[in-house]
Amino acid sequence: MHITKFGHSCLFIEEDNVRILIDPGTWSEDVSKLDAIDALFLSHEHQDHTDPERIKILLANNAELKIFTNPGVGKILTDNTIAWNVFVHGQTQNINGVMVEAFGEKHASIYPSYPAESVHNTGFLIDGRLWYPGDSLTEPNRPVEILALPVCAPWLKMAEALDYAQAINPKVCFPVHDGMLKHTGPFHRLPKAVLEPLGIQFLIPEVGVSFDMS
Repeated sequence: MHITKFGHSCLFIEEDNVRILIDPGTWSEDVSKLDAIDALFLSHEHQDHTDPERIKILLANNAELKIFTNPGVGKILTDNTIAWNVFVHGQTQNINGVMVEAFGEKHASIYPSYPAESVHNTGFLIDGRLWYPGDSLTEPNRPVEILALPVCAPWLKMAEALDYAQAINPKVCFPVHDGMLKHTGPFHRLPKAVLEPLGIQFLIPEVGVSFDMS
């Protein structure tokens, strides 16, 4: 499995000649030149994860691209005349031999009276190996080898992120949801210092450069 982080929470996964893109949003790097993408998965409707304009460009460059997401995102896509397929908790998609499972239903709480309480969030387990939770601390109740770990968000404390990584207990994790940071500083240094003595490797990928998880 090759994983490329295109900033913030946008991931490009290549496995067995299958190419999957997750959450190209307004805080991601430019992904418009990616081609031969088989599937696009969108976790939730916030603009830092779902940018209709970027998606339209991707569709223009990837004629066979199929989009999978929940109805919350689907409404935005429909409003922008973008076709999509329902993909919610408990469902599985076979993308040319690579299985993607959906887990979770709600965006993590920011504050009880804040509208994020009603936002639908879907996490994705890719090929039984890579777990991407979107904006949540959902546990898939499956063994996880690779964790895309949110490290900075209005709904998240660093202590919660570290506890979550230990609960998932992957072999390797790497930071996502960090596009708002001017300096990554403790948001990358702290997880490495805490998790690696526990046997969880913490990788810090270079944006736009793939890393191999074979």
